[in-house]
Parts: sequence; C-alpha cells; structure tokens
Amino acid sequence: MKELKAFVSEALAEDIGQGDVTTRATIDEAARCHAWIIAKQDGILSGVRPFRMVFETLNADIEHWEALPDGAHFKKGSRLIEFSGRTRAILMGERVALNFLQRLSGVATLTGEYIKAVEGYGIKICDTRKTTPLMRKLQKEAVVHGGGSNHRYALFDGVLIKENHIVGAGGIRQAVARASEGTHHLMKIGVEVTTLEELDEAVEAGAEAVLLDNMDLDTMRQAVERLKGTKIITEASGNVTLSRVRDIAATGVHLVSVGALTHSAHALDLSLVIKNA
Repeated sequence: MKELKAFVSEALAEDIGQGDVTTRATIDEAARCHAWIIAKQDGILSGVRPFRMVFETLNADIEHWEALPDGAHFKKGSRLIEFSGRTRAILMGERVALNFLQRLSGVATLTGEYIKAVEGYGIKICDTRKTTPLMRKLQKEAVVHGGGSNHRYALFDGVLIKENHIVGAGGIRQAVARASEGTHHLMKIGVEVTTLEELDEAVEAGAEAVLLDNMDLDTMRQAVERLKGTKIITEASGNVTLSRVRDIAATGVHLVSVGALTHSAHALDLSLVIKNA
C-alpha cells in the first residue's frame, strides 16, 4: 500500500504541479459533491484501488463509497463507482484517477476477450514483461482480473533462455548447463526455440519448459506431439492475435503468452460525472 501511495503521489504531482488553477478559481473550498463513474462501453473492471487512492491522497474526505469489485463484468451505461467528497479534490484528481481506471480496465477487458476465444481448451493465457514502466504490478493484476494468468513477474523470479542468451553462451546446451549450475533446484529452466531442431536440442540439454516462438501452427503441433508423455511445459509466444489464438490453443500447448495484453490494450471509455451535494 505504501508503494502504491507513493506511485499515485508522483502521478498527481506530474499533473497538478503547483496547483489546479481552474478548480481553485471556480470551486469554493467548502464545496462537496456526489460523483460516479459511468461506463460508455462493455468491459471488465480493474484499477479500483489506485482510483480510490488518488482521492485519498488529495484528502477528498470520501463518504458513501460504493464500487463494483475488480474483475466485475459490466455493460455500457453501468455505474461502476459512486462516492461523495470534497469537490475541489475530486476535480483535481479526476484525470489521474481515470487514467488508472481506464487503462487497467482496458487490460482486463482485452484479457477477457482472449480467455473467451480459447474456451474449451483448458489452457492459460499469460501476460509478459512488455508492461508500461512502473505499471507492471497493476497491469499484471489487471490481467488476473480479466481471467488470465501471470508469467514470471520480472527477471529475478524465473529462468527463460532466449535467443540472445543462446548466442551469448555459445549455444543451447551451454546456456542450459550454465543456468542449471547457477540456479537452485526448485527453479525450472525454460528455453526459447524457433525450430524442431532447436526443440530437440533444448530437450536433450535438460530444458523443463519450452517457449515455441513464432512457430507456424503445423510446426507447433509437431512440437507438442514430440513432447507427449513428458513433463515439459509448452508455451506458445509471438504473433498471437485474437483471430489466431484459438488455432494456437488447438495445437495442445499448455500456455499462450500475449504481450498485447499489456502493451496494446486500449483504454476503456469511462467518465466521471458529479452533482453538487
């Protein structure tokens, strides 16, 4: 919570700077209002916590708070959040609060679309590290609110040997051997592969998970078939779109990771409306 408060405070400082000259000039200091968020499109809610934190940080004296929970599905025209407070604080924080809510709800909503697209296959849709700087925790929470799953959080909590690691180490076998020596026994070794030959090499080297990167569907099906009867986890990644993800799921992979969930989600169309108390 302290981390979120500090982050929200920085966001407010960026927008308010020396003060909201418009609000101070037009709104009485003692004025109070009732505010609510209206959805202008269907979606899945995320970001309620940072939204409220904006107004708490501005000492809005929030009362009569009602909000749908993160992860709630809503329709166009729904009231998502309602509360009362000091008008000046609400108007000063409006844009920053909406920025959090709209963008995080966009991530959750896009994730939900991917989840719906693979219904019946029992696979996981995962995020990646392609997040907005300093927004990773909130964006990964939004993925979960949309029904998805989190990939590794950051570089410190998982081994994924990618193309440049392989080049730098001198090959797949060398990279896997070094990773096995340099990590503890509870950490799986994952390897990115682009061909069936690389897949075979990774498996022989001791990979416990393989990332099938930018493979065509037929090659991906062959890769999954080769690993039947093993405990090796298969993850599809690269060129994953809503129109293609169901075909990818049909190959039999365990996971599909989608960078677009966090780097390309559109902010939802939400509005804050007030009336004088």
